[in-house]
This record gives sequence, C-alpha cells and structure tokens, in this order.
Amino acid sequence: MNYDVIVVGGGHAGVEAALSSARMGNKTLMISMLAENIGATSCNPAIGGLAKGHLVREIDALGGEMGLLTDEAGIQFRILNQTKGPAVRGSRAQIDMDRYRIVARNRLLSTKNLDLTQEMAESLVVKNGEIKGVKTDLLNEYSASKVIITSGTFLNGIIHIGEVQQVGGRFGEQTSINLSKSLKDDCNLSIARLKTGTCARIDSSTIDFSVMEEQGGDELPNPFSFRTDREEFRATKKQLPCFIAYTNKTTHDIIEGNFYRAPLFTGQIAGKSPRYCPSIEDKISKFADKDRHHLFIEPQTVDNTECYINGLSTSLPPDVQRDMIHSVEGMENAKIVRYGYAIEYDFVDPRELKHSLETKKIKGLYLAGQINGTTGYEEAAAQGIMAGINASLSLQNKEPLILRRDEAYIGVLIDDLVTKGTNEPYRMFTSRAEYRLLLREESADTRLAHYGHQLGLVDDELYEKVKKKDKEIKEGAKLLEDIKFTPNKEFNAFLESMDEQPLKDVSTAQQLVARKSFDVDKMIKLVPQLDKYNNYIKDEILVEGKYARYIDKQTQEIARMKKYLKVSIPDGFEFKKVSGLSNEIVEKLEQFNPPTLQAAMNISGITPAAIEILHIYIRMASKKMVHKPF
Repeated sequence: MNYDVIVVGGGHAGVEAALSSARMGNKTLMISMLAENIGATSCNPAIGGLAKGHLVREIDALGGEMGLLTDEAGIQFRILNQTKGPAVRGSRAQIDMDRYRIVARNRLLSTKNLDLTQEMAESLVVKNGEIKGVKTDLLNEYSASKVIITSGTFLNGIIHIGEVQQVGGRFGEQTSINLSKSLKDDCNLSIARLKTGTCARIDSSTIDFSVMEEQGGDELPNPFSFRTDREEFRATKKQLPCFIAYTNKTTHDIIEGNFYRAPLFTGQIAGKSPRYCPSIEDKISKFADKDRHHLFIEPQTVDNTECYINGLSTSLPPDVQRDMIHSVEGMENAKIVRYGYAIEYDFVDPRELKHSLETKKIKGLYLAGQINGTTGYEEAAAQGIMAGINASLSLQNKEPLILRRDEAYIGVLIDDLVTKGTNEPYRMFTSRAEYRLLLREESADTRLAHYGHQLGLVDDELYEKVKKKDKEIKEGAKLLEDIKFTPNKEFNAFLESMDEQPLKDVSTAQQLVARKSFDVDKMIKLVPQLDKYNNYIKDEILVEGKYARYIDKQTQEIARMKKYLKVSIPDGFEFKKVSGLSNEIVEKLEQFNPPTLQAAMNISGITPAAIEILHIYIRMASKKMVHKPF
C-alpha cells in the first residue's frame, strides 16, 4: 500500500504520468475507475492536428507514449496545412478508438514498477501542507509523497442531453464528487466550472457515402513517433477514408427553432464552453449568416461500424438530434447509436500551480490535464508527462524540468496556464507560440531528446540517431550558408531555367533556397554535396535554408528577451506612475504584481512595448536609488 508516486485517473494525462514515473524508477500506482477505459478517447477518434501534432511529437521526443500508440492504432494519417510553411503544418491521425485504449492499457500492465487498481479516489491525505496519500471508495488507503491528479471531466461531472441531466464523468460512468470536495476543503484550491461536449455516433451502414466528398489520407503517410521506422510504416500502414458532408438551411432551421430547448441557452449549463470547438447550436447562433457548415464523417474503428460526426457536437434533445442529422444529405436514414451530450465539470485554477505542475499550497501534489482547464488529448498528455517527470525529479532531490517558451510548445502550454490562467477550455494553437519557427514538428527530437535521454526515458540507440540527424542537418545548412555563387551569364541562365529571376548581386545558396518556388531538386543542383543525405534529411536542410534569416532574427530576439529574466521589478513599484501604460495594462500589472519583467511579459494582454517602457522606468528608478544621498 506504499508507493513513491500515485496517479489518479487513467486518461491521456494519467497514462503519460504513470509511464514516465515508473520508467524513471519509482514505485508507481495508477488508480482508475474502470481499467477497460484507460487511454479511452472520450470524444473524437483522432490524435494531433494544428499545434496538437507538435505536442505529440514533443511528448515522443521526451520518451512519452502517445506517438507510438497513435502509430499502432492509426487508420488514417494526414499533414494539415500542407500548402503553408513547415512551422504551421500539423500531423493528424484518425485512430481505431478500441485498439488505442487496449494497447494503452496493456502497455501500462506490462511496465515495470507500475501497479494498477480499479477504484475511485475519494479524498487526499494531507498533513502540514504536504500530500501523504489517497483514500478510495473501497476504504483502501495508499501512501505516497507524490500524488498526480489527472481526473479529466470526472470531478462533479453533470451530463446534459436536452432537458435531461445525469450525474457522470462520461456517459454511462460514475462521477467523482468527494475528490473535488477534498481538493477544495483539504487543499484549499480554487475550483470553477467548465463545459465540453461531443456529437452523436452513427451506424455506418445507414450512411450514404456516395453523395459525400471522400477525404483520404496522405499517399505517403508519416508516423508520429520518431521511433517508428518511416519506410516500413509507409509500406505497410493501411488507411481508411473520411468523408465531408454539410449542414444546410433545413438543418439550421431545425436547430434554431429549438434554441429554447438547448441547455446551452436556457441557463441549464453554467460552465464556459470551448471557444474553438463550439457545439453546432453555438455555431448557428453566432454565425447566423453562414449557409452551411462542414461535417467530417470519421470512422471510429478499423471495422468502420460507427462514425463520429465531427462538427456536430450538441446537447440538444434526442428528437432534435435525429431531425437535424436526417436533414443532412447522405444521412437521411442514419441511425443514431449514441446521442451527443454536453458535460460540465470542476477544474482547478491553473494559477494555483508552479511551472513544475506542483500545487503551490500542497507540497507533492501535482495536477495534469483537464483539471487544469485544458481541452484535448494532446494537451492533457503533455501535462501528464511533465507532471510524471517533475514528481520523479523531486523524489531524486533534483530541480524540476521547466521547458521554455522558445524550446517547446509544451513550455508555451504550461507557461500560459500557470501565469495567465484560463476561464474557458484552453486549446493549443501555433499562434500561441511566439517562436514557432524554432518549434517545428520535425525538430522536436533535436530540441528535446537530450532531456529524455538524461531522464532515462530515451535510450542510447535512439539518442545516437537523433544526434546523427542533428549533425547532418547542421552540416547541410552550413554548406548552404558557406557556398557562394558569382552571377554570370551561365549562372543566370541556370536560374532562368528554374523560373527564378537572375540575381544582380552575389548571394549565398541559403538566400536562393528561401524563394518559394525552390525545392530539393534545385538545391541538389546548386549544392551537389548534399546528395549524400537521405530524402528526409534533404527536406529538413531545405527547411533550415528557407527559414535561416528568420530564425536568426528570432534567435537574436530570444537573446534580447532573456536579459529580462534578470531584471527584477522592485518591491512597491508603482505601475500607475509609469507614463505610456494604458489603464488596462496598469490594472493587470497591479493585479498580478509580477516579480520580474519576464513574469510581466507572460501576463495576457501585456505588450512588448509596455515591457520596453517598464524596463526604462526600472532602470531610471535604479539609478535614482544608487545616487540617493544618505
């Protein structure tokens, strides 16, 4: 009954937390309500997407499991934003939901140092501000000096389907009431409510796919994990198509005509909804001028017996759900297997946390996933692995691993949460990362694998491959930087043959590849020495060349901004006396009272210009203090 680390919850955060803790040598226990649903994808049958794919790659680079699970259970793989720059492209995979959770559960059960028990955590044992263990509904008490709560939507969960309300953390499953009470009463943590939802599931045999647009996977699919053999994956992975349908005026009329029965509008639901993944009734209300909305018909398993209707999340009554689904072309005879629903649940204000994800008030207590106000499997898993790592490092009396905003999307995610908090389900976007040119998906391993290796989560063989990849990309990028061409008739003719404008001045090869129409074949013609590398490395060298000047600028900006880390804001500093700051910015600075300029920069709404002004005033105040006579 004695453990080093206890993980409460078996969702995506719990899986990564438990595995990282056990693999770092700690005796670890996972407490889960239902062992069969460990790793369950409660909503959509997909992993990744824009910015979310970056998170999965970073989890993988640190030695996490989500990428490997996705490669094994995936049934369609696509790169989103293919026509845009590499920094904002995102990998996404449809998965076999059944296969994913089975593989996840079996991975846990076969992991050394990791035990699993099917119980409900009822309360936390806290003494003198330190966590001591967990009590369960079976009257068992487990002791540990580190506890990680990954409770998802199960804290005080209430399900809404029209006028019907049911207590539950997921449809058909129990809710956790006492644990939420313990977090509030025993730990004195600030608790609030959020709302999320899901769509109806349809019997695939009752859908007419012939009138819909087919959407297949990439012809050459890319795996999520850096540990998956790319060529073997491409040769053997079987993919299923998705389909695109559309709502129409009839659909919208049905929904709008039943607004008075929508829990979202009647006051039945009080929790804040996800802004970037709204229910269909919310979309119809906010975008009344739109004639139609996309619906993505996605298979839930390789057998394709049920389909997920992405874009049709709802908590409308069952009869309304039937009518609106039957109004969509191709789904006139669709049979609903499971109705859509909304769920409200408790979450903890993430400003209660340190960057390590340990709570500020209770030593040894960590929170990860939706309990911190996030939405999405990927955001949860990212927090889970970091909580598991930092709980383990604390047991070793080592400093926590805090990823910076310029080295990982995980760093952006956690920093946003613990410094700014959130009043709506937080979702990761590439636009949230100031240094996204440095944080491309394909560079996740070269950015983060050294941490995973130091922690013992990335083995020597894999780390050597990462170092080899990094070395080759840097060698190729240096060749592009070093090789120069003197414009002459022969060279200008060569450029014109590639539909490029001749250059008037001497230019580096690196500047040439920055042109939009430049590809790998042209790069090899200019620098034949690069032909010795494999195609994957060539692609990455080309990307490095295209982004080189912009990366240099961002690197310089990072160096300048890092200086702010050393600039403290004096105690009692009066922000309202700083000329040039808006009332809104002054109000936020007074509210948060940041100790440093770095902390001030992390407050939502504080602009770089405001930081510059503050820096000047702090320097002025410092000089006055130095010259102040006794």
